[in-house]
Amino acid sequence: MAMTRREAFKNLAKGTLPILAAGCVSAVLPQVAHAEEEDRLEANPKYHKTDPAKALGLLYDATRCVGCKSCMVACSQYNELTPDTRQDGIHQAPPALNSYTKNIIKLWRSEDGSDHSYFKQQCMHCIDPGCMNACMFGGLQKDEATGVVWWLGSKCVGCRYCEIACPFHIPAFQWDGFNPKIVKCELCRTPMAKDPTKKQPGCTKVCPTNAVIYGTRPELLKEAKKRIADNPGKYYQSKVFGEHDAGGTQVLYLSRVAFDKIGLPDVGDDSIPSGLKYSHMAYKWLALPIALYAGMVYFAGKNFKDHSHHLAEEQKETGLRAQL
Repeated sequence: MAMTRREAFKNLAKGTLPILAAGCVSAVLPQVAHAEEEDRLEANPKYHKTDPAKALGLLYDATRCVGCKSCMVACSQYNELTPDTRQDGIHQAPPALNSYTKNIIKLWRSEDGSDHSYFKQQCMHCIDPGCMNACMFGGLQKDEATGVVWWLGSKCVGCRYCEIACPFHIPAFQWDGFNPKIVKCELCRTPMAKDPTKKQPGCTKVCPTNAVIYGTRPELLKEAKKRIADNPGKYYQSKVFGEHDAGGTQVLYLSRVAFDKIGLPDVGDDSIPSGLKYSHMAYKWLALPIALYAGMVYFAGKNFKDHSHHLAEEQKETGLRAQL
């Protein structure tokens, strides 16, 4: 049922598939993509997908970050991104993730200035990604071997549903350009494939304090829990953010301060797609649109019948024929 962007625009331009564009795209295609998921959710509402055995990811320890931003420069160079110097025309200092920036270092500071913490933002590479499940044409894919979530331009229609579905607000739309892209961290998937000498993402290669490290998710979880055990009371709630949050992520965090202060919201343990069970059921085989249409036809017919009866009674009383 997959459809390319070219095929989608061709069908819409011809006007031959208005029902597909209005109903099937929002119902049948997602339903096919989620059929297996729904069956599992039906059996176990708390079901979460499991990450691949060799899922790759990052472990970021905010207590080790010195805010040098070397990772930002390396990310830009590895991925051949245009340096974002729009702030002052000189320095590469974007205020947030955008179409030029896949990785960023920010600073949290307490209101009285007595406490602070640097923190890193990039795609979390969720085990069960909300962005991928929201995409109607499969413009976002998850690598079956590594678990890396990547953007496929040939299937993207620019609807930006992925931006809405992501609980961490990561995907960035490229506003400037005739053929815009969705820009996000892909763990340097492309540059590493092109150059065999690149064994790890740019950010982890250049970090001088090893605040961010690269490896498989099981290895990273083991290292994170070891740091917590070796340093009692150092890390917030002795918790590894991403172990269970949002159904689990392949990018993990350790922090001394509350996670919501460093850009990580409380998203609960359920993945975003796991909450779509009932909406998928409602749209299965266009059930909801058909039910709504049937209801509209019923009430429209009922109102017209009542109106005709009222006009007949009025004509009988006045002897005048109704004009409307």
